Amino acid sequence: MFGTLIFVLFTISTWASAPSGPWDAFNYAPKSTVVWPTAVYHVEGAVDGANSLVENRGAATLAGSGAWLALDFGVEVGGLISMNFLNPSSTVSIALSFTESPLFISPLTSDDSSYPASNMSYDGVLNVPSPLPSGFWTQPSFALRGGFRYLTIVSNSNEPLTISNVSCAILFMPHVDNLGNYAGYFYAEDPVFHDADFLTKLWYSGAYTVQTNTVPLDTGREVPFVTSPGWENNATLGVAGPIIVDGAKRDRAVWPGDMGIAVPTQFVSTNDLLPTKNALSTMFAAIDPITGALPESGPPLSQTGSDTYHAWTLIGTHNYYLYSGDMMWLQTVWTNYTKAVQFLENKVDSSGLMNVTGLRDWARLGGGGHNSEGNALLYKVLTNSVDLATYMNASDLVSAWARNASSLKQVFNQAFWDPNQEMYRDNTSTTLCPQDANSMSVIFNLTTSPGQADAISAGLQRNWNDLGPVAPELPDTISPFISGLELQAHFQSGNDDRAMDLLHREWGYMLYTNLSVQSTLLEGFTANGSLYYRGYRGYNYDASYTSHSHGWSSGPTSALTYYVLGLTVTSPQGKTWSVAPHLSGLNAAEGGFTTPLGWYGVKWRDEGNVFMLDVNVPTGTSGVVRLPYAEGKVEINGFSAGSIGDVINLNGGHKTTITLYR
Repeated sequence: MFGTLIFVLFTISTWASAPSGPWDAFNYAPKSTVVWPTAVYHVEGAVDGANSLVENRGAATLAGSGAWLALDFGVEVGGLISMNFLNPSSTVSIALSFTESPLFISPLTSDDSSYPASNMSYDGVLNVPSPLPSGFWTQPSFALRGGFRYLTIVSNSNEPLTISNVSCAILFMPHVDNLGNYAGYFYAEDPVFHDADFLTKLWYSGAYTVQTNTVPLDTGREVPFVTSPGWENNATLGVAGPIIVDGAKRDRAVWPGDMGIAVPTQFVSTNDLLPTKNALSTMFAAIDPITGALPESGPPLSQTGSDTYHAWTLIGTHNYYLYSGDMMWLQTVWTNYTKAVQFLENKVDSSGLMNVTGLRDWARLGGGGHNSEGNALLYKVLTNSVDLATYMNASDLVSAWARNASSLKQVFNQAFWDPNQEMYRDNTSTTLCPQDANSMSVIFNLTTSPGQADAISAGLQRNWNDLGPVAPELPDTISPFISGLELQAHFQSGNDDRAMDLLHREWGYMLYTNLSVQSTLLEGFTANGSLYYRGYRGYNYDASYTSHSHGWSSGPTSALTYYVLGLTVTSPQGKTWSVAPHLSGLNAAEGGFTTPLGWYGVKWRDEGNVFMLDVNVPTGTSGVVRLPYAEGKVEINGFSAGSIGDVINLNGGHKTTITLYR
């Protein structure tokens, strides 16, 4: 039993946003909402002065049909292209093509965003027909490209055309002027990986990924999809904007499963929760008033028939309220929320398990019947609902949901635990042990002992190859969405070295491979690292269709904050909080986030015999600090606190320095 010390702090002012420091150099967000290419990637044919386009926004001349150049914006961008045409002939025309990956740079087609085609040519190019205007031209808004790094400009005429001042007006995060002004930060040097700045770059890459997924209301992918060739991004995405969607290039729709990873990223980085509120309101607005079923995705896709994504909307409701404390909004959706919980509970049969009949999911195979993933999500819905009902003073629901959660946990372990493999089975009639349900069981607290969680962590590692976990429930696939859950499971079970190994393998590959956009994070990839993600599962073997900026892949951003820093909120807006650093082989780390209550910051350094921790949290808050070592003498703000063990209770106010001498 560890000792406990109460240490009262006093009030000083807190930061309104993240402090500046060396971490700012790794922030991928553009400095301006208008950006210009940073390099000429390729030139073909008679092109004169290409480099001046990037050196001084000067002029370049494409002389002859088929002449083209590919411009590199350096990072993922999205928006509308503009340029100047200098006295063009009345017969001159051009075409534009766009791609995230350099693999698909082409004068003939863009990477696919409308629909996957096996020959990777569905979208084609944006033709700009003659006569071109003399002077300033802007891409039509319907033809917005939500995500790209490379722009190719192609001459379709034998007569020369001179262009200048090629730029992109950024359209993501339309409600924010300074995209790089984050409410949180993270900074640590990695002593093992080939790039010491990897963890910091990765944190910011995840944050930037979610920024590119935060879009204006009327910029969704049109459904039905436009006829090839072509694309349109002018569909309405929900009840209000801005709104968070799943990907920059595509699908550009609300997907609540993706939000299970993307919203924690959003919270710890920008704390920009309005798009999440709008997305969740969109899902509740589309509830079936009779059954209580929620859609799988938002408009214009508006797909239905997913019990798991139904559950993710409910989980997202708890996340949003925990981070925002928005009671007024919770009250407006509460009737529909309780109806939606009941929809899932109505599927619990005499076995005590939910019978999953809404089979649509994150692309995994299987999933129906008494499925462990679906029941793990139901358990998380119930435990979250107990928390929300407490805040709503709904005591009857608190009791009922707590009772049902307890019963489900017992039945879950009886039905799915395989003592021979020491993992949970996918369903009651298989020996396959899925990545998703096993990861969820640890982070949702479905395990019954630390030893069981540890065994699951070891079992999950058996699925790894050099690039990460190959999901048994979707063979030949590495899913950063589910791997983001697995990453948390390794940290949660105390296997920090395993978690860091996973970061290096999977996200190290994504961030540095020359197949990727190298600033935001891939939707997924195959076991050998190719971009044919889900090729056999709905994507028609179209590698160009894979998104290179997908918020569900940003799991490391929140994990580095929640586990490596150890900083989490445990009640709405951070009225209560927890600090429990996972040293993870690092010598030091620092960072924090902002809530409406103020700044929450943590900085720690481990020097072997001495561990030092700074905690800076707002006045009026309280929390628990769990030190990474259980024994030693502790000083708090220079005053001896004796041998108090590893648990310290703090009331917030100003920076507290805790020093542990081992």
